[in-house]
Amino acid sequence: MKHDLNRPVLEYGSGFPTLLYKEIKRFYKVAFQTIAAPVLTAVLYLMIFGHVLEGREVYGRLSYTAFLIPGLVMMSVLQNAFANTSSSLIQSKVTGNLVFVLLAPLSHFEFYSAYILAAVFRGIVVGLGVLLITMWFATPSLEYPLWVLVFAFLGAAILGSLGLIAGIWADKYDQLAAFQNFIIMPATMLSGVFYSIHSLPAAWQVVSHFNPFFYMIDGFRYGFFGISDNSPWSSLAIVFCFFIAVSAVALCLLQKGYKLRY
Repeated sequence: MKHDLNRPVLEYGSGFPTLLYKEIKRFYKVAFQTIAAPVLTAVLYLMIFGHVLEGREVYGRLSYTAFLIPGLVMMSVLQNAFANTSSSLIQSKVTGNLVFVLLAPLSHFEFYSAYILAAVFRGIVVGLGVLLITMWFATPSLEYPLWVLVFAFLGAAILGSLGLIAGIWADKYDQLAAFQNFIIMPATMLSGVFYSIHSLPAAWQVVSHFNPFFYMIDGFRYGFFGISDNSPWSSLAIVFCFFIAVSAVALCLLQKGYKLRY
């Protein structure tokens, strides 16, 4: 079927906002599970670790509780951005309704953008919820808000892209769970959320620098306190390059229709 060139250009792009709205509404309809539950989990982490390590200082001037809050916020952003794209795609594949999205007049870039923006939105909403609740325990400063926003957006976009890749690769929920439990979870937990890497032995400090999640957490924390384990500019460059790499992989898989078109 040929497109009528006299039709408004915006009409051809109407599928993108529709898919974006669908992805946002999908997690919003179960907000108790997708937003409230992660916030509660982060608060429990803060209560347990904050109580056990109460009185300890980080960087020589920060209370451990204040240090922990940005890490928990960013961890929540990352994990929920990944969960949004991966769960949506695998659910569509398993139930068989992905075909209706693929039949729509959407380019692979529009498909990618809608899923990633919804993932970023969910991640930031959960992160804001964690920040607002945890501020009752300690109020972290906000030295450089722009750094916070940049790292939050890039981190959520990266994990959204990884979730898209995982959802494309997985054929069933067990495979997706393996991807999350053996790759995403360890990389997140060992990224400096709960500690400064300077407290680690020298060998483990070197290992930490090979974890891209470390740079997301460290750069995000820098926006709050103006101090970090690594240069924020170096962290930004690494995170941005990682974003380009995973985005390119996700777009390539979408363009080829890998495991999407049978």
